[in-house]
Amino acid sequence: MERPREYEPSTVGWVRDEVEHIERTGTAWGNRPVVLLTTVGARTGQLRKTPLMRVTHRGVYAVVASAAGAERHPAWYANVRAHPEVGLRDGELDLSLVAREVTGAERSRWWSMACTVFPSYVEYQRRTRRRIPVLLLEPGAPAED
Repeated sequence: MERPREYEPSTVGWVRDEVEHIERTGTAWGNRPVVLLTTVGARTGQLRKTPLMRVTHRGVYAVVASAAGAERHPAWYANVRAHPEVGLRDGELDLSLVAREVTGAERSRWWSMACTVFPSYVEYQRRTRRRIPVLLLEPGAPAED
Protein backbone atom coordinates (compact mmCIF):
# COMPACT_ATOMS: atom_id res chain seq x y z
CA MET A 1 0.00 0.00 0.00
CA GLU A 2 1.36 3.39 -1.00
CA ARG A 3 1.71 5.95 1.78
CA PRO A 4 -0.42 9.08 1.43
CA ARG A 5 1.44 11.88 -0.26
CA GLU A 6 1.96 15.14 1.60
CA TYR A 7 1.65 18.61 0.15
CA GLU A 8 4.90 20.51 0.08
CA PRO A 9 4.46 24.27 -0.57
CA SER A 10 6.55 25.87 -3.28
CA THR A 11 9.87 27.44 -2.42
CA VAL A 12 8.88 30.30 -4.76
CA GLY A 13 7.21 32.93 -2.59
CA TRP A 14 4.59 34.24 -4.99
CA VAL A 15 3.52 30.71 -5.97
CA ARG A 16 3.19 29.63 -2.34
CA ASP A 17 1.26 32.81 -1.47
CA GLU A 18 -1.12 32.57 -4.42
CA VAL A 19 -1.84 28.88 -3.74
CA GLU A 20 -2.68 29.76 -0.13
CA HIS A 21 -4.90 32.63 -1.33
CA ILE A 22 -6.76 30.40 -3.82
CA GLU A 23 -7.29 27.68 -1.24
CA ARG A 24 -8.55 30.20 1.30
CA THR A 25 -10.81 32.28 -0.99
CA GLY A 26 -11.48 30.11 -4.04
CA THR A 27 -10.23 32.88 -6.34
CA ALA A 28 -6.89 34.11 -7.65
CA TRP A 29 -5.44 37.53 -6.93
CA GLY A 30 -7.24 40.18 -8.96
CA ASN A 31 -9.93 37.67 -9.94
CA ARG A 32 -7.71 36.44 -12.79
CA PRO A 33 -8.94 33.25 -14.56
CA VAL A 34 -6.62 30.84 -12.74
CA VAL A 35 -6.84 27.14 -11.95
CA LEU A 36 -4.80 25.26 -9.38
CA LEU A 37 -2.84 22.29 -10.75
CA THR A 38 -1.81 19.55 -8.30
CA THR A 39 1.01 17.27 -9.37
CA VAL A 40 3.23 14.64 -7.79
CA GLY A 41 6.87 15.72 -7.62
CA ALA A 42 9.01 13.84 -10.15
CA ARG A 43 11.91 13.52 -7.68
CA THR A 44 10.29 14.00 -4.27
CA GLY A 45 6.96 12.24 -4.66
CA GLN A 46 5.37 15.09 -2.70
CA LEU A 47 2.22 16.88 -3.82
CA ARG A 48 2.91 20.20 -5.53
CA LYS A 49 0.38 22.92 -6.37
CA THR A 50 0.78 25.50 -9.10
CA PRO A 51 -1.55 28.34 -10.13
CA LEU A 52 -1.93 28.48 -13.93
CA MET A 53 -4.06 30.44 -16.35
CA ARG A 54 -7.46 28.86 -17.02
CA VAL A 55 -7.70 27.61 -20.61
CA THR A 56 -10.67 25.36 -21.29
CA HIS A 57 -12.84 24.31 -24.19
CA ARG A 58 -15.74 21.83 -24.15
CA GLY A 59 -14.78 20.44 -20.75
CA VAL A 60 -11.10 19.91 -21.59
CA TYR A 61 -8.42 22.00 -19.90
CA ALA A 62 -5.05 23.00 -21.30
CA VAL A 63 -2.00 24.05 -19.29
CA VAL A 64 0.87 25.96 -20.82
CA ALA A 65 4.43 25.32 -19.58
CA SER A 66 5.57 28.87 -20.28
CA ALA A 67 7.66 29.71 -17.19
CA ALA A 68 7.16 33.31 -18.38
CA GLY A 69 9.48 32.62 -21.31
CA ALA A 70 12.41 31.22 -19.32
CA GLU A 71 14.87 28.96 -21.15
CA ARG A 72 13.90 26.00 -18.95
CA HIS A 73 10.55 24.31 -18.56
CA PRO A 74 8.77 24.94 -15.25
CA ALA A 75 9.22 22.27 -12.55
CA TRP A 76 5.57 21.25 -12.76
CA TYR A 77 6.13 20.14 -16.38
CA ALA A 78 8.65 17.47 -15.26
CA ASN A 79 6.20 16.39 -12.58
CA VAL A 80 3.39 15.94 -15.11
CA ARG A 81 5.64 14.07 -17.52
CA ALA A 82 6.66 11.68 -14.72
CA HIS A 83 3.17 11.39 -13.21
CA PRO A 84 0.44 12.37 -15.71
CA GLU A 85 -2.38 11.83 -13.22
CA VAL A 86 -3.10 15.32 -11.87
CA GLY A 87 -5.64 17.23 -9.83
CA LEU A 88 -7.21 20.46 -11.00
CA ARG A 89 -9.20 22.95 -8.98
CA ASP A 90 -11.31 25.37 -10.97
CA GLY A 91 -13.34 27.44 -8.53
CA GLU A 92 -15.57 24.94 -6.74
CA LEU A 93 -14.67 22.07 -9.10
CA ASP A 94 -12.06 19.55 -7.97
CA LEU A 95 -11.15 17.23 -10.83
CA SER A 96 -8.89 14.20 -11.30
CA LEU A 97 -7.47 14.30 -14.80
CA VAL A 98 -4.74 12.82 -16.98
CA ALA A 99 -2.29 15.03 -18.85
CA ARG A 100 -0.98 14.52 -22.36
CA GLU A 101 1.22 16.83 -24.39
CA VAL A 102 -0.21 17.95 -27.72
CA THR A 103 1.68 18.47 -30.98
CA GLY A 104 1.03 19.51 -34.55
CA ALA A 105 -2.33 20.97 -35.53
CA GLU A 106 -3.85 20.07 -32.17
CA ARG A 107 -1.15 22.05 -30.38
CA SER A 108 -1.66 24.99 -32.77
CA ARG A 109 -5.40 25.12 -31.99
CA TRP A 110 -4.84 24.99 -28.23
CA TRP A 111 -1.93 27.45 -28.39
CA SER A 112 -4.19 29.92 -30.21
CA MET A 113 -6.91 29.50 -27.57
CA ALA A 114 -4.37 29.92 -24.76
CA CYS A 115 -3.00 33.13 -26.33
CA THR A 116 -6.54 34.48 -26.60
CA VAL A 117 -7.12 33.82 -22.89
CA PHE A 118 -3.68 35.13 -21.87
CA PRO A 119 -2.00 37.22 -24.59
CA SER A 120 1.29 37.33 -22.64
CA TYR A 121 2.01 33.80 -23.90
CA VAL A 122 2.91 35.34 -27.27
CA GLU A 123 5.63 37.44 -25.63
CA TYR A 124 6.79 34.49 -23.51
CA GLN A 125 7.37 32.45 -26.68
CA ARG A 126 9.41 35.32 -28.15
CA ARG A 127 11.66 35.32 -25.06
CA THR A 128 12.76 31.71 -25.39
CA ARG A 129 14.27 29.38 -27.97
CA ARG A 130 12.33 26.40 -26.62
CA ARG A 131 8.90 25.57 -27.96
CA ILE A 132 6.55 26.11 -25.03
CA PRO A 133 4.70 22.86 -24.28
CA VAL A 134 0.91 22.69 -24.18
CA LEU A 135 -0.69 19.83 -22.29
CA LEU A 136 -4.33 18.80 -22.23
CA LEU A 137 -5.94 17.61 -19.01
CA GLU A 138 -8.71 15.12 -19.66
CA PRO A 139 -10.68 12.54 -17.68
CA GLY A 140 -8.71 9.33 -17.48
CA ALA A 141 -9.87 5.78 -17.92
CA PRO A 142 -11.41 4.35 -14.75
CA ALA A 143 -9.01 2.29 -12.65
CA GLU A 144 -9.32 -1.48 -13.09
CA ASP A 145 -9.97 -3.54 -9.96
